[in-house]
Amino acid sequence: MRQSGQNEAPLQIIDTLPYPQVKTHFHGVGGFTRRFRLKCFRDSADVGYCAAKKLTYYGFKIGLRISLCGMITHCPLLNARAHDVNHTEELLEGCEGCFGLVAADKGFIDKKRQPLFAERGIILVIPPKSNSKIPSPFSETLLYRCRYFRKRIETIGSQLCDRFGLHQLRVRDLWHLSHRLMRKVLAHTIAVWFNLQTGAGTEPLDFDGIITV
Repeated sequence: MRQSGQNEAPLQIIDTLPYPQVKTHFHGVGGFTRRFRLKCFRDSADVGYCAAKKLTYYGFKIGLRISLCGMITHCPLLNARAHDVNHTEELLEGCEGCFGLVAADKGFIDKKRQPLFAERGIILVIPPKSNSKIPSPFSETLLYRCRYFRKRIETIGSQLCDRFGLHQLRVRDLWHLSHRLMRKVLAHTIAVWFNLQTGAGTEPLDFDGIITV
């Protein structure tokens, strides 16, 4: 990744991916039931909710930071309960002075911390909420392009889960989970790097013909 220079690309994209160890069900005052039957990860996993998939789950979030070409530049394992905005600092770890723009969705809006990131040279480009009375400081063209670029991170999330079998990992402790996650990310990174070097695919995220999982 460092050799490719993608960690210092001028535009990066951040998001989180739900990583359930088990789906949970809410039953009135009884609360989440299946969560307490799971003996693994009791000291690290937590209950989370993914609004996009309308999924309540017990497990983790996987943070993703990617470059414009689709190479994963950072992939921390995050707490599932905390809102995405509380993970911004961790997702931007180690990137001070490396790049200028970071595209993110509305879940990362933070009026207090965004100016602090700007002082460090990191400009978070986030579309305003529909009911916001404060106009966006960014042009419509920039917002549109960043919204288009953010689709790449959704593609990568699908690739990790479907092609690389991320959600099929069967582990019982955090050490094995972290290392197997790193292997999946490494395999994805090598595939992107191979496409960048050889042009084997029509674009960097086209893995057909170069890798079989």
